[in-house]
Amino acid sequence: MSASRRQGRRFPGPALWSRALEIRDDWLSCALSTEPADRPAAETAISRLYELAGAAPPTFSWVGSPAAAAELVSPGQALSLDGEQPVEARLATCVRSLRQRLDQRTGSRRDWYRPPPDPVRVPLRALLNNGLGPALQRSIRDSVAGALRGALPVRSGLHWYGQQEAHWIALYDLHRRVDGVEFGPEDVHELDLWATLARSCGWWWPREGRCVVAERPLVVRTERVDDDYGGVRPHHANGPAVAFPDGWTVHAWHGTRVPSWVIDGPTAELITAERNVEVRRCAIERIGWPAFVEEAGLDLLGRAADPGNPGCELRLYRGSAQPWRAPARLLLVVNGSVERDGTRRRYGLRVPAEIDHPLDAAGWTYGLTGAQYARLVRRT
Repeated sequence: MSASRRQGRRFPGPALWSRALEIRDDWLSCALSTEPADRPAAETAISRLYELAGAAPPTFSWVGSPAAAAELVSPGQALSLDGEQPVEARLATCVRSLRQRLDQRTGSRRDWYRPPPDPVRVPLRALLNNGLGPALQRSIRDSVAGALRGALPVRSGLHWYGQQEAHWIALYDLHRRVDGVEFGPEDVHELDLWATLARSCGWWWPREGRCVVAERPLVVRTERVDDDYGGVRPHHANGPAVAFPDGWTVHAWHGTRVPSWVIDGPTAELITAERNVEVRRCAIERIGWPAFVEEAGLDLLGRAADPGNPGCELRLYRGSAQPWRAPARLLLVVNGSVERDGTRRRYGLRVPAEIDHPLDAAGWTYGLTGAQYARLVRRT
């Protein structure tokens, strides 16, 4: 068996796994850093990436947040089948080619949607590619950067996330420093430029002759996700989850981006008027179901033991009027599945206004009559 195949089948012992977690934590801290940008380092790295893409180094404009950059930067030039492509397209081609070459060395497939492997039962390489790698992407690109991306006021064209590119850089760094994979000197040089950017600045927008770069945030508040790989998601119950030097903020409740009122001043009136079901759910969780029911003035029509969820209760309320929806009832239920922290989430379901009994309402959500639902042993 070749050395590379023996290495690919190596199982991580405690010392190796501990080393991998240290490197993971270092890159996660980098992605969440609130230190001021290292402008000279960032400008040097971007200039060298421009040169690799066949472009002259740009002039730089620094702004206080991604929102400020999105308002300032052009969407970018359209791609052309003839002639030279815009610099941002050439940079994208370069980094895509780099990652393809590195993937060939590491066996990375970035199959982020498969179940995460058991850390003690799979080879190291599979653990990095399908465990730590996807966990870093979920935490950094999908969760933190995703919340910022969704809050941008306008589309801003092709750009990169600076410190929040750390998820893919970390994966190759783990392969180098823990798995012992060797990359070619040119690939190492190019990867190190991206690593420098991840450690020195926020988001950046390359354009012909000019590059707009955002400062890193002043505040990033997250909570741990209960998994084997130490994931995080943005969350803060008493203020913005992310705040930038120019005052731009993003609020999040347990990983879901929400309007500021959900955190700063949720009321039954605002919740009732909100069209987005996820925002409504977060706002009600913020104040609690008992407070929402009381403030909204919902009338309790009936309560019954939940036969499909032993030990829990169904409560049916007359729903409050919503001008953009037909009249309805609100059925308050307890989730049949246990959350990772051992609790069961309570949530409300809209049911037709003609339903007056909680068992009929619960049955309706499953396409059953109340009598049929009452005979259930347990919901599935």
